[in-house]
Amino acid sequence: MAKRQVAVLGAGMVGVSVAWHLQKRGFDVTLIDRRQPGRETSYGNAGIVQREAVRPYAFPRDMKTILSVLPNRRVDIRYRPKGMLNAFSPLLSYWHNSSTGRYQKIVPEYASLIGLCLEAHGKMIEAAGAGHLVRRDGWLEIYRTQEKLDKRVVEAQEALKLYGVRFEVLDRAALIEKEPDLSEKIIGAIHWLDPWTVADPGALVAAYANAFVLQGGTILQADIEDVEPQGEGYRVKTDQCELAVDDVVMALGPWAGQWASKLGYRIPTFVKRGYHMHYATQAPAKLNYWLMDAEVGYLLAPMNAGVRLTTGAELDRLESPADEHQLEAAENVARGVFPLAERKEPVAWKGARPCLPDMKPIIGPAPRHQGLWFAFGHGHQGFTLGPATGELLADIMEGKTPAIDMSPFRADRF
Repeated sequence: MAKRQVAVLGAGMVGVSVAWHLQKRGFDVTLIDRRQPGRETSYGNAGIVQREAVRPYAFPRDMKTILSVLPNRRVDIRYRPKGMLNAFSPLLSYWHNSSTGRYQKIVPEYASLIGLCLEAHGKMIEAAGAGHLVRRDGWLEIYRTQEKLDKRVVEAQEALKLYGVRFEVLDRAALIEKEPDLSEKIIGAIHWLDPWTVADPGALVAAYANAFVLQGGTILQADIEDVEPQGEGYRVKTDQCELAVDDVVMALGPWAGQWASKLGYRIPTFVKRGYHMHYATQAPAKLNYWLMDAEVGYLLAPMNAGVRLTTGAELDRLESPADEHQLEAAENVARGVFPLAERKEPVAWKGARPCLPDMKPIIGPAPRHQGLWFAFGHGHQGFTLGPATGELLADIMEGKTPAIDMSPFRADRF
């Protein structure tokens, strides 16, 4: 029997993971992207496999927070009016789904995915021989006020009880043993013990992609121009060639909604953009752990390229020009927390997180097209959830029963 021919569109963490799992199971897979694997959103993230992230990011609901966002000067969230108007309907749904009742239903569904992340990454790390890229000693969520740290500890205790998330509370003395160069402004931290960290996220995706090729998979670096049904399969047209395949998997991250619309699907996608910059450190200072300044909303990470500062969310259109004011604001705060030195790049990296208004990705079949599959909308956690998504979707495509209930992630829920 001839192998099923599959085109996976998008070579970020999600697309590469889907391709790897399908090829491993005997499908004949071509992975297509305009760039090399892991060079878009998967390159620019914080590099954490976030086993602790059992609660997705909700839209602010309390008036105090909303009023603090309106002046548009916060580090954790910025917006542009045109971008907000452009995504008004999905953002309104996002706000609605962040209500207490709806959010409490979403969390266990989302947590069921997060719970798979370490085992799923572990399989691919071993197959790719990529263990040297990964640390397994967690990351630090740092605090300036005891009140907010205590509140977060209560949430952590609930996550431990319900979802097995392990953590340790650090007072100032214990924190300084781990990070001796932190400012006195920081009074304590939560050390999340389960997550893994990666000092070059793009390199991990590339390692997974190399393992896919060694299994017999094909990578085509080309611009995708068209996807259309043809007979019992699909025709995928690129600027390099045309492919006739049995199945198509759309794993195009922030571009997935646009491509799905060409086939008649109105999926309420929107993006949260983000920026990063790498810095040298002032000698002899050294950053040992990934640090999230939780009360401000940026992250510092000891990457191979330098200390990476990643911003929070910017609500704007996908292709709008970059605006580095949010990064500048984060940098100004970060310099008061850790002794950063000069910038190591002339301009900031900009990317976009692919989001859906109920905070959950779409993983599974397209409702009206046999052989069309969706794997997108992972928000802040595409890097964390790519391997689990690949394994779950491969199960579905093989007709096997997945490890978790997949109904919360179906495409026809909107």
